[in-house]
Amino acid sequence: MWWHDKHAGPSVLSPTRQARERTAARLPASAPVGRRGVLRAAGAMAMAALAGGCFQPLYGEQSPMGGPVLRDQLSAVDIVQIEAPKGSDEARLAVEVRNALLFDFTGGGSPAPPTHRLKISMYSTRASIIVDVNTSRPDIENYGLNASYSLTEIATAKVVVTGQTFSRVSYDIPGQAQRFARLRGLRDAETRAAKVIADNIRSRLASYFIAGT
Repeated sequence: MWWHDKHAGPSVLSPTRQARERTAARLPASAPVGRRGVLRAAGAMAMAALAGGCFQPLYGEQSPMGGPVLRDQLSAVDIVQIEAPKGSDEARLAVEVRNALLFDFTGGGSPAPPTHRLKISMYSTRASIIVDVNTSRPDIENYGLNASYSLTEIATAKVVVTGQTFSRVSYDIPGQAQRFARLRGLRDAETRAAKVIADNIRSRLASYFIAGT
């Protein structure tokens, strides 16, 4: 009725609606938050793109930065025969390390005309880790392989990289009566150590050709 409308006081909100309006008043505007989120996402994507440019596959066909391909640079490294006493275990390991590097550098293909020369020298160690208290014979031994290497630029005869690396591999001795098992364990340890040495040298040279240091 008209007299009801005329004398009616201010409308009273329900408690639920009052709480809802107070919550909405405290929330920030959605537009600025959206813009900040877009800027952050764009910044993250830009950093990821820059970081991705620092990596290139070892046998990639193209360089991300347009420079020489890492595979071609490694393929042009001439690996000098590793000196070791003839007929010794080191002589066999020297061949294994050199063959592993040749395959890693060329991917199984033909090498490129050499631009650098790699020289490696190495020696091995053996140590008993666990000894039987009753027989004083070793139950576990540790085989170590240490290598020093240098990379020389052929055109200038300048040594551009020098370094040292090592590998330590342990192996079990199942029993003193099992002589061939001990020799087999030692042979496996030597092979694993040689593979680690080759991987370490390859990684160091790859770092040099990519970063120049």
